[in-house]
Amino acid sequence: MSALTERAEESTAPEQPPAPAGTAAGYRAGRTLPLRVELVRQLKRRRTLVMGAVLALLPFVLVTAFAIGGEPEGRNTRVNLMDTATASGANFAAVSLFVSAGFLLVIPVALFCGDTVASEAGWSSLRYLLAAPVPRMRLLWSKLVVGLGLSLGAMVLLPVVALAVGTVAYGWGPLHIPTGGTLDAGTAAGRLVVIVAYLFVSQLVTAALAFWLSTRTDAPLGAVGGAVGLTIVGNVLDAVTALGDWRHFLPAHWQFAWADAVQPTPEWSGMIQGASVSVTYALVLFALAFRGFARKDVVS
Repeated sequence: MSALTERAEESTAPEQPPAPAGTAAGYRAGRTLPLRVELVRQLKRRRTLVMGAVLALLPFVLVTAFAIGGEPEGRNTRVNLMDTATASGANFAAVSLFVSAGFLLVIPVALFCGDTVASEAGWSSLRYLLAAPVPRMRLLWSKLVVGLGLSLGAMVLLPVVALAVGTVAYGWGPLHIPTGGTLDAGTAAGRLVVIVAYLFVSQLVTAALAFWLSTRTDAPLGAVGGAVGLTIVGNVLDAVTALGDWRHFLPAHWQFAWADAVQPTPEWSGMIQGASVSVTYALVLFALAFRGFARKDVVS
C-alpha cells in the first residue's frame, strides 16, 4: 500500500519547470546581487564615509565663518539669499544648498555613480560577479539604484544637518525671503523639500554621465573626473552669453532655477524646463550605458 500511495502522490504533484541549460536548479536571476547587499557594500567603503563627513561638516564651517566675519551684509543696497543666512535655521539651510549646488554636490553624485562599476573592473572582480552568475542588466541596475540612492542621501544630509545647526545657532523661525516677506516654518520646510528634489533631478545628468563613463573604463578616477570635468565645461559654456538661446539646452543653465521656490508664490516654469532638459540627457546616457555594457567584452 505504501508504494502505491507514493506513486499516486508523485503523479499528482505539480511538475517543476526545468532549470535553464547551464544553470543550477533553483537559480533566479532576479535574486542575484540584492540591493541591500550592494548598499551595505557601498556604505562601508571609505569614500562614502569621507564624503558624508565632508557634507556634514560644511554647515559647521559656514557657522564658524559667519561667527568670525560677522553677519553678511547686502552689497549696493541689493539683498540676496546669502545676506539672509543668519536670519533663521531655515535660511541657513537654504544658503547651505545655495553655496554647494554649483559644485560641491556634483562631487558625491559623480563619485557614487562613476566609481561603482569601474571600481569593480579596477579590482578585477567584475568578471567574477558576472560569472556568479549575475546577469549584466541586473548588475547594472543594482549599481545604478544604489548609486542614485546614495546621491540622494548626500543631498538630504546637507540641508538636514544645516537646518539643525542653523536652528541652534540662529534660532527656529520663518524663512526670510530676500525680496521681502517671510514663509512660516511649515511652508519653508516644504519648500526645502522641493529644492532638494529639484537639485536631485538636475544632477541626473552628472549621474548618468558618470555611470556611462564607469561602464566604458576600468579607471574609477577617469569616470568620476570625466563627469566632474564635463559638468564644469557646461558651467563655463553657460557663462558665454554670446551663445544666446543655445544655453537653454545646457543643464547648467537651469541649475539655480530652484531659487524660484524661495518666493511667496513659487514660479515653476524654470524648474520644469530644467528638469525636462536634465531628464532627457540622463535617459539617453543611461540607455547608452546599458546598451554598451551588454555588448562589452569584460576581461577584468
